[in-house]
Amino acid sequence: MSLMSKIWLRMRRSAIDLAADTRGLAAVEFAMVVPLMLVLFFGTVEFSSGVAVDRKVTLMARTLSDLTSQNISVTSTQLANIFNASTGIMTPYDASPVNARIVELYVDASLNVHQIWTATTGTTPPTGTVTVPTALKIAGTYLIYSEVSYLYKPTIGYVMTKAGINLNDFTFTRPRQSLCVFNPPPSSPSASCPTS
Repeated sequence: MSLMSKIWLRMRRSAIDLAADTRGLAAVEFAMVVPLMLVLFFGTVEFSSGVAVDRKVTLMARTLSDLTSQNISVTSTQLANIFNASTGIMTPYDASPVNARIVELYVDASLNVHQIWTATTGTTPPTGTVTVPTALKIAGTYLIYSEVSYLYKPTIGYVMTKAGINLNDFTFTRPRQSLCVFNPPPSSPSASCPTS
């Protein structure tokens, strides 16, 4: 047999042996699947944490308006306590990115909305005009509006943006104990609710 045919025969046997050899197959498959599995794992962790924080932002907005609407009047100390109590909802997540505001609104006879008072917390609390849905515009009534914004930054930031996602929610509640919620409390018990 010539040298070339011996080399060809050896190469052919090596190729057949290589195709039949399954040693290390699991390691190769593992190396191919691990990056995909890690992306899926960390993506699921980041996404589920984001959903949990978004739910807590919604609960915080509802709590702010609910606690405020249960009072006849509120002082700045009571409002600070309301903000602190609602911030506790964010546990176990960091509460420092929380920015919130509470606004009392009055709807006049022409269905125009007037802001009576506002209270805020956070480094950059929400601002701007409050848009009241038509269904809530009832002449001569008051509304307590609360709004919460939260900059959610993922722990790892590999799947989601490291800059963060701005989560926010708002809610409206009607005063429960009286026609309006005074801030500050009136000097006279028979004081009428402000309209502007």
